[in-house]
Amino acid sequence: MTSQERKVLFFGVGSVGSVYLYLLSKIVSTTAVCRSNYDVVKERGFTINSTVFGDGLHVAPHVDPHPFDYVILTCKVVPGIYPKIIKPVITPGHTVIALLQNGIGIEEEYATAFPENPILTVATYCATALGPPGVVTHKEVEKLEVGSYPSSAPNTRAQAFISLMQSTGATATLFDDVQVKRWYKLLLNSSWNLICALTLSLDVQFMQSSDGATDFVLDVMLETRDIAKAYGYEIATEEVKAQWERATEEPSMLQDLKAGRKREVEAIVGNVVRMARAKCVACGTLDTIYLLMKALDARMGGNK
Repeated sequence: MTSQERKVLFFGVGSVGSVYLYLLSKIVSTTAVCRSNYDVVKERGFTINSTVFGDGLHVAPHVDPHPFDYVILTCKVVPGIYPKIIKPVITPGHTVIALLQNGIGIEEEYATAFPENPILTVATYCATALGPPGVVTHKEVEKLEVGSYPSSAPNTRAQAFISLMQSTGATATLFDDVQVKRWYKLLLNSSWNLICALTLSLDVQFMQSSDGATDFVLDVMLETRDIAKAYGYEIATEEVKAQWERATEEPSMLQDLKAGRKREVEAIVGNVVRMARAKCVACGTLDTIYLLMKALDARMGGNK
């Protein structure tokens, strides 16, 4: 099958999803499932202004009948919902399910729901923000770190997915066990993403708020590192500090909070706390952040 004959469904297309939707639409048939932005995207498509790929990019997805070769999830992680929703478009033994999503411990529900389908799990770096409806700003970084789930599964489909993405100009790399890369990204999400949302502050604002602020962020990252180690994933202190020093501008969870969108509390911190307890790893700071985020989530709601 040539790339032109392939059919790809994007499920939950926000700012990150729109970038990869645009890239893949150049070479394959693409269908998008949208929710809060449905009316705007149906009428006008997406406009993307990217420092990596160019300004004024436009993509207008259309609707293809399945079978789909790939179903790519770029939606927020909400446990227990999406395997049921995507089931009608998954062809057993054929459709590759790719999770371009945040968090840790998110794959098993898909593996359980679709035992005959390859599952790809991807640590995604794509700095984006939503502007006016249907308009996306993309800056600085674009990188996909890809692996099969479980890590013992054959990498044939993962390599084919990487080749497809690379042919669009995307940056994609294969890892035999990509979970270490997911844990590494989680250092950033479990700290800056959550702290900025809880305090309604940008990273620099939080660091300037008190003498102990930056050390607090590092403590959160070190707890996350210790939990990763308990599951066999070593992250060097130098790598932790690299994430600690990384500027995040306005993290995605702060953007989501301001816009009333769903926040990935369970995938980013809830699963981490539960995994720490299962291995008897101390996680007092993360546990506190989790309790605070759950309270904020209950108060703020977020159904978009």
